Amino acid sequence: MKVLFQLIWRNNFTLFFVLLQGLCIYLLVRNNRYQQASVFNATNAVVTTTMEGVNYVREYIHLRDNNNSLAEENALLRAQLADARYETDSNRVLVKDTGHFQQYEYITAKVINNSIRHRNNFITLNKGRLQGIHPEMGVIAPNGIVGIVNHVSDHYCTVMSLLHKESNISAMLLRSGFFGSLKWEGGDPNYVYLKEIDKTVPVAKGDTVVTTAFSTIFPAGVLIGTVTESLVEPGSPFYKIKVKLSMRFSNLSHVYIVNNLMKDEQKQLEGFNKAKEEEP
Repeated sequence: MKVLFQLIWRNNFTLFFVLLQGLCIYLLVRNNRYQQASVFNATNAVVTTTMEGVNYVREYIHLRDNNNSLAEENALLRAQLADARYETDSNRVLVKDTGHFQQYEYITAKVINNSIRHRNNFITLNKGRLQGIHPEMGVIAPNGIVGIVNHVSDHYCTVMSLLHKESNISAMLLRSGFFGSLKWEGGDPNYVYLKEIDKTVPVAKGDTVVTTAFSTIFPAGVLIGTVTESLVEPGSPFYKIKVKLSMRFSNLSHVYIVNNLMKDEQKQLEGFNKAKEEEP
């Protein structure tokens, strides 16, 4: 305390000057409207700038929660789309019947590990068996397909990425409806190849490539990418179509795990037919 008093006493003239200066400014502003308006505007600008900065910091702090909330909302909206429902109308006449029930549900998940530089790439998600995840579920992102769940623990699951040598997705050209197999041949993670499309099929640069309805894993019509070029290898009756992926695996963060609620029924029926086909 003694040091504080000594400091004040040593600077008493400076402090007295500052006090008088402040008093003069107060009286000037109080008795002049122009100065009042100027000070008010300046103060308001400072306060506004400060509040904007505080709000920016607050939004950044809550960015993770906001992203999770948006992902859950998008999953709910996807589950309400027409392609997430199964048509139950079996009438063969023109009857306006909108009977549908849910076929696909979407579960939000966060990417916690991801590789794109290997020949066989995998992705780890923060959802597992306790959240209803099991192998052979499809995984998509807001702008493209990601891969297929292959292993599951209680709280996590791993996904065989589309960027994997054993990944084989049924895909089709949206414009013509012709379908083939989608494969990644390594190298650039932004490009895959659509194969087994007959070379008589019209293919143009910019054609859209989507998933087919032949899989129990992905809904039909999920965007995959666009055609960049089409080649015919010597002696082959098929195209080798280069497709630029609509999504970038290098910045993958939030995804949706697709649960086909009717998959078991379809696989059971198809398995019965397969057993009949193999009978002597």
